[in-house]
Amino acid sequence: MTGKLIVPVFRNEDGTFEAIVLGQRRTASEKELPELEKDIRKLSYLPYRTTAEEAKRIFADEELREKIFAELQVDVMSQWLRLVPEKVPAKCRVVLTPGNDDTLAIDDVIRADPRVTYGEEEVVSLDEEHEVACCGWSNPTPWNTPRECGEEELMQKLERTVTKIRNMATAVFCFHCPPYDSQIDYAPELKSDLTPVYLHGRPHMVPVGSKSVRTMIEKHQPLLSLHGHIHESSGFIRIGRTQCLNPGSEYGEGILRAYLVELDRDKVSRLQRVEA
Repeated sequence: MTGKLIVPVFRNEDGTFEAIVLGQRRTASEKELPELEKDIRKLSYLPYRTTAEEAKRIFADEELREKIFAELQVDVMSQWLRLVPEKVPAKCRVVLTPGNDDTLAIDDVIRADPRVTYGEEEVVSLDEEHEVACCGWSNPTPWNTPRECGEEELMQKLERTVTKIRNMATAVFCFHCPPYDSQIDYAPELKSDLTPVYLHGRPHMVPVGSKSVRTMIEKHQPLLSLHGHIHESSGFIRIGRTQCLNPGSEYGEGILRAYLVELDRDKVSRLQRVEA
């Protein structure tokens, strides 16, 4: 929800600002700077006004880098929350649960906002019939993100959460990580230096989802299971009776994808993919 990386925005001697965005140098006047920073945030990146000297210190000091990264994530989370009354009708309920890339520091910001419901490791009633069980943690990734753990610990988190569900036939799982080997969890295989493995001239795609998540879906068979995490694997599949979705989003290209889902008791009555 917050941002994958920091994009330095440097002030030049002539008073202009510049940043490298998607490999291109962007220059802006002081008046144009808010629009440049908005464009950076649209890509799920975090703009940070800095100097060349400070940038060197940040690059060399991991503790400082993580501190600034967390502060920027908290700030952008606050900006998202301020949009809720403007963008969301009052009768609609907004349930938020962080993903594996989101720093733990944003949790208190979400909890404190009266306009949204904090769902992490909780079961939230959507209406009189449907509940959603939320968990934003993932199995281990190559990037050592804030909310990842081993499969055994992840299973414990999922089990603790799911036991709060009253009626599994109409329940929804909202687990950030998709189920293992489900076609909606395929990502490029990486070498130890995090570069992709190529096979016949194309990235070699392998399943990287969670075995614990798959086990929970197979065991409990909820009505619907919502996922993200793997941006390269947009699609939907069934595991038993459970409809599993991963909209996928190409944030590097500025493309956001989603599914609109309507539930009618123990059936999915509408499933529509949208992107912008």
